Amino acid sequence: MRTKSTGRKKINIVTLGCSKNVVDSEVLMGQLKANGKEVVHEERGDVVVINTCGFIDNAKQESIDTILDFVEAKNRGEVEKVFVTGCLSERYKPDLEREIPDVDQYFGTRDLPLLLKQLGADYKHELVGERLTTTPRHYAYLKISEGCDRPCSFCAIPLMRGKNISVPIGNLMIEAQKLAKTGVKELILIAQDLTYYGLDLYKKRALADLLRELVKVDGIEWIRLHYAFPTGFPEDVLDIIKNEKKVCNYIDIPLQHINSDILKAMKRGTSHEKTNALLNKFREKVPDMAIRTTLICGFPGESEEDFQEMKDWVREQKFDRLGCFTYSHEENTTAYELQDDVPQEVKEKRVEEIMELQSQISWEKNQEKIGKVFRCIFDRKEGNYFVGRTEFDSPDVDNTVLVSAENTYVSVGDFADVKIISAEEFDLYGELV
Repeated sequence: MRTKSTGRKKINIVTLGCSKNVVDSEVLMGQLKANGKEVVHEERGDVVVINTCGFIDNAKQESIDTILDFVEAKNRGEVEKVFVTGCLSERYKPDLEREIPDVDQYFGTRDLPLLLKQLGADYKHELVGERLTTTPRHYAYLKISEGCDRPCSFCAIPLMRGKNISVPIGNLMIEAQKLAKTGVKELILIAQDLTYYGLDLYKKRALADLLRELVKVDGIEWIRLHYAFPTGFPEDVLDIIKNEKKVCNYIDIPLQHINSDILKAMKRGTSHEKTNALLNKFREKVPDMAIRTTLICGFPGESEEDFQEMKDWVREQKFDRLGCFTYSHEENTTAYELQDDVPQEVKEKRVEEIMELQSQISWEKNQEKIGKVFRCIFDRKEGNYFVGRTEFDSPDVDNTVLVSAENTYVSVGDFADVKIISAEEFDLYGELV
């Protein structure tokens, strides 16, 4: 049984994967709304658009499962049409068309005008910076470039997102100003590689130039940097972080490994020594900066000695924030030509060891915060607590600050000074001052 077409159709956008996908969905929703369409995010709708992730095995499986769920809903007559866009369909479109033919149409990562046409809408070029945000009202992601020119051997992102294309500073300023007018106070800058920003447009690394402009936007109080590639990192950015009050003392810099041979096989363009020199420079120039990184366990050829080197290094560096993942053997990457010779159970055990170590490091660092006062922004109320963050914490991935809601009130989206009274591995407990 198929649904009957009655009146205005509601279009449901479903977002999977990273924050870059979140922005893509928000832009799509903004375009649809400007075309007079009724659009919702992850609610019931007559037409479903699934924005997929195709980065690693787990993400691909989640995307496939979501597609199959909505195809079944379509076959039951609960939705009329199912469209698929994003990284998975960019990378595997012919396979998907063959294996899941009940999807009405597949689109790639740069097919927005074609997707809009299928949804009965026109792509409006004049909508610079217009989007319907799906994050809490007080923060938003600002995607400053698309694609990536890096040659990392394990990474499939260039296959799905193409070459680096920076967004002009003028356009980003317009977008930031529009976001600020809607109540956004925190901008989280994202890209496949923040470090590369501007090379294509301005023939130089221009992240510092962009930050100098963004701090001028009225209403924006915090600007946070995510996904900065270590090789070729523009050191003038450190001066901005140190001197500009609005730029958070925080950086997300995925280092992936520390063994020089593994880094060479990963085509990261760096070494153990160069990585440590960069980290030393960060801490020398901005002593209070929180450094977040991500690591990969089980890359082809990673010996027990290589892993122990990374574990000792994590213990030595004491990163403020750290995520760790098992290596995923991805087709059409140069690492795919190597033998995936570390057993899955060994990869998982190594990840577990790193995260146990990081948990202890995080606990120790959090104990040092007891008795200190931090300016926090509050994201939500959860149970008996208001849940906030310091400038050293990004939403969803880092520590939270919990303030009892039983005898205290704070408005979600507001800033407040909080004195830390106790701490666990990843949560701080405090009281307003």
